[in-house]
Amino acid sequence: MANIRLHNPFMKSLAVLVLFFSLPVRAQKTMPGDVVIIASKILHENRTVYIHYPKTDSSNVNKRFPVLYLMDGESHFDMLAQYTDYLSRWDVKVIPQMIVVGITNTKRTRDLTPTVSIINYFGKPDTSAVSWMKPSGGNAEFLQFIQEELIPYVDANYKTQSYKIFAGHSFGGLASINCLLTQPAMFDAYVAVSPSFWWDREYVLKLTDRTLQKGALLNKKLFYSDASEGISDSSTFHTNLLKFDSLLSVKKIKGLEHEYKYYPAESHMTEPVSAYYDALRFIFRDWKEN
Repeated sequence: MANIRLHNPFMKSLAVLVLFFSLPVRAQKTMPGDVVIIASKILHENRTVYIHYPKTDSSNVNKRFPVLYLMDGESHFDMLAQYTDYLSRWDVKVIPQMIVVGITNTKRTRDLTPTVSIINYFGKPDTSAVSWMKPSGGNAEFLQFIQEELIPYVDANYKTQSYKIFAGHSFGGLASINCLLTQPAMFDAYVAVSPSFWWDREYVLKLTDRTLQKGALLNKKLFYSDASEGISDSSTFHTNLLKFDSLLSVKKIKGLEHEYKYYPAESHMTEPVSAYYDALRFIFRDWKEN
């Protein structure tokens, strides 16, 4: 099946995993842009993506734009599209205009986790036959899909610059960090909102310690954050973020600009509203239009 591109700003999507377990939620894309269906040979399924792009400037029709690749597109695409439009508007102009690509989910746990695991949020094995943790461990294939199928499609069909951002929340935040550690060249900046470091007995947190060598060179930008998770329950959510932040400070990675923000007044699901705004301001804090 060929890739399908639909010009329909009101295309409805189905079930989204908004936390780290299955919740049936209806979501809707309302920002203008394209709905693209990519027949993925890597994932062996059709994948729907939303693509929002700046209005054509008649004075510079060949202008090219950085691209923000966003996981959980059915949840956060509209918000990021509006943030980028507003912050790049002529009378605000604190970030460049950019293209936003929202990747919607099919099997979220599978795509956004790096290992096969049945260890849940509280460190207990989930042996249920209908566990929300199954299937898991497909993040390598998901990143391959982005690198070999999605990015080439976007570059071929839109006026893109080489600068790319990878952003995600919860499991998406975990996938963003995993990409930075395993395939850092894919993106220039990474955003991890409440990354689920608890996954598989803190696999990615341990991978960070093993992968990042003290004093190594890594010319990237990284924004990471968490909210009130792991404060009133018995999980390690917040303490894991503190460990990660401490690791980066101790490693003293050359060229890595990183910022950690803690939002104690926010919940897991309200945090992205503040965090994605702050992430954009951090990534482009030194940006000036040419």
